[in-house]
Amino acid sequence: MDLEFTGAERAFRAEVRDWLAANAPGPLPSMDTPEGFALHREWEARLCEARLSAVTWPEEYGGRGASLTEWLVFEEEYHRAGAPARVSQNGIFLLAPSLFEYGTDEQRARFLPPMARGEEIWAQGWSEPEAGSDLANVRGRAERDEERGGWRLSGQKTWSSRATYGHWLFGLFRTDPDSSRHRGLTYFLVPLDAEGVTVRGIAQLDGEPGFAEVFLDEVFVPDAQVLGGVGQGWTVAMSTTGSERGLTLRSPGRFMAAADRLVDLARAAAPGEALRQDVARAWMEADAYRLYTFHTLTRLESGEAIGPESSVNKVFWSELDLRLHETALRILGPDGELPGNGWTDGFLFALAGPIYGGTNEIQRNIIAERVLGLPREPKGGQ
Repeated sequence: MDLEFTGAERAFRAEVRDWLAANAPGPLPSMDTPEGFALHREWEARLCEARLSAVTWPEEYGGRGASLTEWLVFEEEYHRAGAPARVSQNGIFLLAPSLFEYGTDEQRARFLPPMARGEEIWAQGWSEPEAGSDLANVRGRAERDEERGGWRLSGQKTWSSRATYGHWLFGLFRTDPDSSRHRGLTYFLVPLDAEGVTVRGIAQLDGEPGFAEVFLDEVFVPDAQVLGGVGQGWTVAMSTTGSERGLTLRSPGRFMAAADRLVDLARAAAPGEALRQDVARAWMEADAYRLYTFHTLTRLESGEAIGPESSVNKVFWSELDLRLHETALRILGPDGELPGNGWTDGFLFALAGPIYGGTNEIQRNIIAERVLGLPREPKGGQ
């Protein structure tokens, strides 16, 4: 693992840092409000104009063909600058890798450019009322419509992030009614303004609809909006969830920026020894995650694939995020309850980390069985 940056990578860092210094806006309203959603989309368009919204993508889709190392450099500078959260992250960081791996040329040409420009925002269509972390238990169904050359989708998705104001949804539906678990599933790309779609926002603690329920009643989706082939949905979905748990969704730049802010907070507040040790531990864990990510990058660049060990990654970063924010709130004490301190909202969001992307309890089962090779517990605990 080589931690030395090349001259080209250092030049790219300087370019990104200078551009963000000149262009990054101040704090924007929450993207879970109509005003904030619109302003975040405008920011995505500005990033795309500078070819910074999806730096690793080929130029034909709005990127600049950058390496994964350069993407990590961009992420470090982006979070160091305190730039806005990415309203397009479901599309750019989750769906796009699956489109590159399993999509057709026509699908990539249709969906990637407007995704990069922030024109079309994607929602996740994973969880259902009876299928949360157990994604293979989805009951949403798709029935063949031969006359129209597509499928009629029915069912309910819930906890769909960005669905309240978004434009498209990606998710799994059961195309083989006689199948169970991982078999007979197909991955669909569904417009949220299609006839038969009803979106109902779910209020968060702050009262804003950061998630939504999506109801589908005989929604027609053409064959051109099947990703990866009929019956191959589980394979494609594992690519998407691997991106969510692994490298692309939560870059180390996010946590290193938070760790640096935590150190600054501790220096200003001069807390007791125990809290200073917790600050030091949190910073070291953020740096360990950075080094682990570069190790993962080295593996990818040598042609390896990232498998179930992405679950290790997900458990680590989600719990690291919580520790960083909990430590900050302990330092702030009663002031942590005041608005505008920069930590409380982050803490509330971090609480969801061990849940989304597959609960950490499920991830630990995956780690035990597929990484460590431990046996399953017999039924009945015998």
